[in-house]
Amino acid sequence: MAAGDTSERKLDQTPTWAVAGVCAVIIIVSIALEKVLHKLGKFFTDKRKKALFEALEKVKAELMILGFISLILTFSQYYIAKICIPIDVADTMLPCAKKGKYAKEGKGARRLLLLYEHGRSLASAYGSSCKKGKVPIITVDGLHQLHILIFFLAVLHVAYSAITMALGRLKTRGWKQWEEETSSHDYEFSNDPARFRLTHETSFVRAHTSFWTRIPLFFYIGCFFRQFFRSVSKSDYMTLRNGFINLHLAPGTKFNFQKYIKRSLEDDFQVVVGVSPVLWASFVIFLLLNVNGWQTMFWASIIPLVIILAVGTKLQAILTKMALEITERHAVIQGIPLVQASDKYFWFSKPSLMLHFIHFALFQVLCETLRILITYFLYFHAKHAG
Repeated sequence: MAAGDTSERKLDQTPTWAVAGVCAVIIIVSIALEKVLHKLGKFFTDKRKKALFEALEKVKAELMILGFISLILTFSQYYIAKICIPIDVADTMLPCAKKGKYAKEGKGARRLLLLYEHGRSLASAYGSSCKKGKVPIITVDGLHQLHILIFFLAVLHVAYSAITMALGRLKTRGWKQWEEETSSHDYEFSNDPARFRLTHETSFVRAHTSFWTRIPLFFYIGCFFRQFFRSVSKSDYMTLRNGFINLHLAPGTKFNFQKYIKRSLEDDFQVVVGVSPVLWASFVIFLLLNVNGWQTMFWASIIPLVIILAVGTKLQAILTKMALEITERHAVIQGIPLVQASDKYFWFSKPSLMLHFIHFALFQVLCETLRILITYFLYFHAKHAG
C-alpha cells in the first residue's frame, strides 16, 4: 500500500488494538475529569462555598456547550462544506492578503499569507462537489480549525478566570494583618471615638486630597496616574471598613471585614467565570471584522487596555471624592473618618457595571492571546505540511 493510501485508511483497515487503545484513553480522561469536578463540587459544598460551587456549575455548563458545539461541527462539517459560493464572493473580507500582494507585505503578512494559501489548497480537495467558478463556503479543514479555536477559547477563559481569582485572593490575603490589628489595644487607642482630630490631619484625607483635586481636569489626570503607584493602602482599608460597619452594623461591632471581602470576591468570580451571550457575540463580531487592512488586531489590543485604565481611574476617583466629601461635611471628626459609600459614585449608579467591564476586557485579552497562539500553531503546521 502506498504512503498516500496509508494516510487515508478507514476504520475497517485500522488495527483493533489501536482503536481500542485510543477509545480507552479518551474514556479514562473523560471519567477522570468528571470525578475531579465532582470532588471539587463536594469540597465547595462541605466548606459552604456557595459562590464557588455555582461558579463550578457554570464551568460544567461551558463544557456541555463545548460538547454540543463539537457534536454539531462533527456531524455537519461535510454538509457545510458542500455549500458553494462564487469565487468573487469568497475573495471578499479576507483576513490575509491575496497572492498578488505577496511581495509588498512584510514578514508577518507573509506568514499569514502562507496560512491562507495552505487553506486554499486544502479547499480544492473538498471543492469537487462545487461547479466551476464556485468554492465551498468553509472547507472541512477550516471547520476543524474553527473547532479548535472555540475549544481553546472556552478552556483558556476558565484558566484565565481561575488565575484572576488566585491573584485576587493573594491580594486580599495581605489585608489579613490589617484586620488583625483592629483587635489590638494600639488600634483602639489611636482610633478612640472620643479623640477629636482635624479632617485634613487624617491619613486617608491626606492621601487622597491636595490642591489639584478641586480642579476637574487635574482631578482625573491625578487619579489616572495614581493607580500605577497605589492600589489599596492601609488607611483606605481601615476607612472603608469603618464606613461599612457603621452603615450595616452597630458602631464598634467586631467584624472581620477581610473575610467579607473574600466572600465578595468569590461572588464576583461566579460572574467572571461564565461566557455570557454578549461575550460570544463579541467573539463573532471579532471574527467578522478581522479583515486584512482594517487593523482589527490593533483595536482588539487597545480596547481592553483602555477599559482597564478607565476602571482603575474611576476607582481612584471614588476614593478621592469620598475624602473630599469628608472635608466638606466636617472640619473636626471623632476617631476614624466616616465615609458614606453609595452607588452614586459609580457609572450610571451601577457598581456591577465595572465588574462586567473587567469581565469583557479579560475576555478580549484572552481572544488576542488565543489568536496569537493559533496563528503560530497554524503557521508551523503549514510550514511542516508544505
